Amino acid sequence: MARVQAHTIHGGFVRVLWRLLQLLRKYWGWVILAYVCLLGTTLLQMAVPWLIKEVIDVGLGRRDRGFLVIAAGIIIALSVGRGIMGFGLSYLGEFLSQRVAYDLRNRFYDRVQRLSFAYHDNVHTGQLMSRATADVEGVRWFINMVALRIAQFIALFVLTCVVLFVLNWQLALVVFGCLPVLAFVAVRTSTHLRPVWLAAQQGVAEMGTVLQENLTGVRVVRAFAQEANESRKFGAKAKQVFQANYEASRLQAFNAPLMTLIVTLATALILWYGGRQVIQGQLTLGGLVAFNAYLAQVVMPVRMVGPLVNVMARAMSSGERIFEVIDAESAVKEKPGALNLGQVRGELRFEHVSFGYNSASPVLSDVSFAVGPGKTVALVGSLGSGKSTVVNLVPRFYDVTAGRITIDGVDVRDVTLSSLRASIGIVQQDIVLFSATIRDNIAYGATEASDVDIVRAATAASIHDFITSLPGGYDTWVGERGVTLSGGQKQRVAIARTLLVDPRIVIFDDSTSSVDTETEHLIQQALAHLMKDRTAIVIAHRLRTVMLADEILVLHQGRVVERGTHSELLQAGGMYRQVCELQLRDADLSANVGETVRDPDPFGGASSVPRGGTR
Repeated sequence: MARVQAHTIHGGFVRVLWRLLQLLRKYWGWVILAYVCLLGTTLLQMAVPWLIKEVIDVGLGRRDRGFLVIAAGIIIALSVGRGIMGFGLSYLGEFLSQRVAYDLRNRFYDRVQRLSFAYHDNVHTGQLMSRATADVEGVRWFINMVALRIAQFIALFVLTCVVLFVLNWQLALVVFGCLPVLAFVAVRTSTHLRPVWLAAQQGVAEMGTVLQENLTGVRVVRAFAQEANESRKFGAKAKQVFQANYEASRLQAFNAPLMTLIVTLATALILWYGGRQVIQGQLTLGGLVAFNAYLAQVVMPVRMVGPLVNVMARAMSSGERIFEVIDAESAVKEKPGALNLGQVRGELRFEHVSFGYNSASPVLSDVSFAVGPGKTVALVGSLGSGKSTVVNLVPRFYDVTAGRITIDGVDVRDVTLSSLRASIGIVQQDIVLFSATIRDNIAYGATEASDVDIVRAATAASIHDFITSLPGGYDTWVGERGVTLSGGQKQRVAIARTLLVDPRIVIFDDSTSSVDTETEHLIQQALAHLMKDRTAIVIAHRLRTVMLADEILVLHQGRVVERGTHSELLQAGGMYRQVCELQLRDADLSANVGETVRDPDPFGGASSVPRGGTR
């Protein structure tokens, strides 16, 4: 069992490593140039200690001033060449790593955008943000520090070892007696660092989740005076990150002096043994100086084993987390050769549709209804009855588990997602406006729209007068998620956004029930424009909205239990009447408290009901 697990881990490591290296394929020309700079830097670095040996043995030993001048010039030329090559290597390393990070972030973001709602239902936003930032940065470091420079360290190590044996094989054996100890310390430290870094990465992701949720729900936090509790939650996560990073720093702080001590002992041993050989004439003074310089060069790659392994381990973990999202299978997929829906008439049908987020808990069961072109159907029901699920199935945010949904007789699963959703306009319950101008928010689905079209849509949505009353007009900046606007204003901006797209099918979640009389009247006007000559599905929370519908469907526990017009369902005296009495009419009353007149009772008698807008 342990052998199988080890094989799986090794296979996963190799697979992730290969995929990360594949990210460099499109930049192969730049990679080759980077390796040319790398080879040049290594060769020039190797040449300098040997030249110093010749200066000491020949220039100083023979007192040859001309040779010293020539050697000094060569050393300067080598240093300049090495500097140019080093600059090229550093520049190309950063360029390639940043390009890979750029490509990876875009692939990641594009994939997140295309994953179905079912995926996002189970993944924390903070986790995705952490993968798009910290994990991509971990991969970038791997490309720069490992994928490119590992070859330099290997070449430097091999060439230096050869030169050491050429200079003096006895001293070389002394060096090689110390290198395994140095390598052991580096690898051992890296092994201890890997789980610590992984814990730090996970801690950063969890801390990001807490921060994101707190900032998103900042008004709820303030309303319930939970600032101290939220600070404690964030502090606990921040402490985990601190402890993990502190432990990593402690290990590194212990590792660096220990490795320096080992190198110092090796240097002292070489000076002692090599000095005796110089005295005995078995080694020149220049050879001893060069040997000591080459020792520093051969130690450097060995000392880098630990940090490089650590960067690689971090990158493999980051790559695995990133590819987990990129490889995620969306529950909603386009068929090969999917059709373009094109211009639609708007005939919408649900044919024996069933749906469940999982097999154990069905949400909809055998739902069937039809909405003709230009007609409106209202969905009514208690919380959890399946209303939102019905409207989420039309644009294929989720796919049905049984039955089918058709538009103009075509199964929505047989058409491209882009053409399907281009035919559907949605004003959702949770209205999202972006941190941009009101103009940009209205034109979000039609970025090429002219100012005249934007104003026309805003006017139809009964929001133009409000916008022009603002100091910045249409260029007024909207706060994050539209927090600077009221619920009714956001809803009308969302209606204008949908009107500008001019879809044949509209879905409207009439979610803002507790609004004042004037706002309700404006929303009703906007809604009338939105539904005019369009096929509409409305999740109704107001009595007046329900009465606009050509047909009303009453849902209960995922089934259509009643259907008909407002008057027909009231006369039937079933669940619809109960829903009206308990929910819809209460919403109307709460929206218009203080303005009560005698009006016909929609339930069959006369009663005092509020007047708020037109029915």
